[in-house]
Amino acid sequence: MAINLDHAHANMVAQQVRPNDVLNPQVLVALKTIKRDKFVKEKFIKFAYADMQLPMDFGQFMLSPVQEGRFLEALNIKSNEQILEIGTGSGYFTAILSTLADQVLSVELIPELSHHAQKILAKMGISNITFEVGDAAYKWELKERIDIIIITAALITIPGDYLQDLKVGGRMLAVVGKPPVMSVQLICRISECKWQTKIVYETLIPAMINAEPAPEFTF
Repeated sequence: MAINLDHAHANMVAQQVRPNDVLNPQVLVALKTIKRDKFVKEKFIKFAYADMQLPMDFGQFMLSPVQEGRFLEALNIKSNEQILEIGTGSGYFTAILSTLADQVLSVELIPELSHHAQKILAKMGISNITFEVGDAAYKWELKERIDIIIITAALITIPGDYLQDLKVGGRMLAVVGKPPVMSVQLICRISECKWQTKIVYETLIPAMINAEPAPEFTF
């Protein structure tokens, strides 16, 4: 039986994402606009709109639609803001960010993933994204401070360099912790020397490469 992807896409937004307190109209429009099946590996197409993390190449995973929707709801992105995304992955979340913000800088460690995402987004005619390849586990050099930073894999602690990269009034969303307990944290820079952290909810996502804790020795 063939999967009606358009119907599954509509159900993803209406029956999965929206009931999980994702109510921002711009976020819902973005999720309706960008088709997730364009970014999913062919063998997982039938699961493109299921609320699950989907495997990509190189042992990486796409986050689930509800996780992504809740991230976007927490960030409350404005159309004039600039975003630093750490972890391009499939490019799906990058594409959604691009519909909400003015400019997106997306950094990916694995060159093949970045190049594949760039090809998909170029075909879609999305032009407000700059792609970079490199290790951003602890920092990424920026020319100037930025409005929003979002990290799409889990960290043990939030690097101080990223906090310094935020504009006053800017915010950063990251998943912090290690299994089985991780928390989605929203950090807002409220002055030159003060940040305010809010625990949004608990979740579980893969760890960022090169940011995993060192293995402990046993005797």
